[in-house]
Amino acid sequence: MLTSGVLTSGPAFSTAHHPADGSPGLGRDSAATRTGNTFGPPNDQCEWEIRMSVAQDSAVAAGATTGSGDWVDGLFTNPVVAGFHPDPSVCRVGEDYFLACSSFEYFPGVPIFHSRDLVHWEQLGNALDRPSQLSLPPETPSSGGIYAPTLRHHDGRFWLIVTNVAPGGGNLVVTATDPAGPWSEPVRLAGIAGIDPDLAWDGEGRCWCTYAGVHQVRVDPDTGETFGSPKRLWSGAPGAQAPEAPHLYRIGGYWYLLIAEGGTERGHAVSVARAAAPDGPFEPCPANPILTHRGTNRPIQNTGHADLVQAADGSWWMVLLGVRPRGGTPGWHVLGRETFLAPIAWVDGWPVVGEVGPAMAAPPWPPQPVAEPPLRDDFDAERLHPRWISVRSRPAECWSTTDRPGWLTLHARGGSLDDPDVTFLGRRQQHLSCRVRALVDAGDGRGGLAVRLDERHHYEIEAGDGQVLVTARTGSLRSTVATRTPPAGPVRLRIDVVASPAESWHPREEPDLLRLGVEASDGTFDVLAELDGRYLSTEVAGGFTGRVIGMYAVAGTVRFDWFDYEPVEAGATPGSESAGETIVAP
Repeated sequence: MLTSGVLTSGPAFSTAHHPADGSPGLGRDSAATRTGNTFGPPNDQCEWEIRMSVAQDSAVAAGATTGSGDWVDGLFTNPVVAGFHPDPSVCRVGEDYFLACSSFEYFPGVPIFHSRDLVHWEQLGNALDRPSQLSLPPETPSSGGIYAPTLRHHDGRFWLIVTNVAPGGGNLVVTATDPAGPWSEPVRLAGIAGIDPDLAWDGEGRCWCTYAGVHQVRVDPDTGETFGSPKRLWSGAPGAQAPEAPHLYRIGGYWYLLIAEGGTERGHAVSVARAAAPDGPFEPCPANPILTHRGTNRPIQNTGHADLVQAADGSWWMVLLGVRPRGGTPGWHVLGRETFLAPIAWVDGWPVVGEVGPAMAAPPWPPQPVAEPPLRDDFDAERLHPRWISVRSRPAECWSTTDRPGWLTLHARGGSLDDPDVTFLGRRQQHLSCRVRALVDAGDGRGGLAVRLDERHHYEIEAGDGQVLVTARTGSLRSTVATRTPPAGPVRLRIDVVASPAESWHPREEPDLLRLGVEASDGTFDVLAELDGRYLSTEVAGGFTGRVIGMYAVAGTVRFDWFDYEPVEAGATPGSESAGETIVAP
């Protein structure tokens, strides 16, 4: 067992709540370890297992509604941060938890979240929200850009290190005293060539940067200077591909090195090693990998790229990425890689990961829910909510909420969503089923609503030049699927995303259907096209992102009075109409 719970780098925490033996977690014989949960079940073990099984099945069936973690009747739902929020990194300061995720080709970059209970998260801002901090030129490929941040709190400041995989990019560090921002201008680390960098400080104040490979070098994060040559530490299981996402922690008498391996697809895994010094030599855990869902039929797949945090009560937790494939074989995930939460127990000095499922035993503290975001954005505020993201950049001259007060005005740049510099303002799709609507005035241009994965994979419904048309881009094929002549004036455009039922399965079944059309003022929905969602999935398109749904302009000026994003409850999908039918929205 570990002799102490002192963590001198990585996530900040209080050491006030540890078991009497000084170990950082539970022993192998604890009831919680037997059930795969850090916290103990009710006395009736059989009753608990039945309850968990029912809850898991219910969570899978309700996957159409699940966004970020809910907490009901002693259970919470995974993911805790839904939608395209991969590569989570977490730290704690007092009673507050903070989390950062990758953002790839989108601007602003690196969303920052806050929680008081590890389950309910609220976005505070984005760490890289100024062009001087984040340059993503048009030649930056989709799934390039911002990779895998590490977020830490040290010496009174928040530190974020990240890689910009873009022309002129590289590894950079930004700092802040308030995680909501502003964050500093970046410090470049020219001596570090790999992705997924981590920062950890030892007891002498030296800072160690460990990165994919897994390599390590000492750095001065204030100046970007490196000391000595990078050293190879450990590469996980022999022959395993892509040793990456390293995080280094001082826990008790050891330094623990947590890594991902196997690639971020179905073979993804988490392994760990430990050493007496931050630069090794490292001893691998005999139970590696300590987490993987490869080769299983679990509803959460691709589990990996993890980070550890100790809660204020002394318990330990892991945040990690995973995906929720739907449909037939091989299974298609459309929301991207999401952030999940799992408990950690400590057994013989090694971390043991509890179950990672859709329904989990809640932590032993009261929930601290956050306000749900409103379904509608009326664009009455001068500043945009931090959830809104754009492709590569957002020049000030391309958007406004004041040109026509109460409307979002977009001025076109690129001529279509195939272009890398298109004017686009979107938000991550966070629910397997949802309804998206906007009131669009395209009298001075062309634009509308789009579901985007990248330049080669997107569906859109567009108004302008006296017509409404539906376009589908899938790989090298671009098709106009349907057209309609709308009434004069602003038009309500609508997209319904309808997840395939979890209880029905066919080897060729799609993960979801997307219905694109025009909505009348009384809610009547004229569906112009119904499109298979698998072509907007990572398994088809490739890459590291997920769907983003939003507004765009490709000619002239297009104005949007409001934008609705509405999750749809399981069993209440927005109609079973076929393309072209007119139905009344529920």
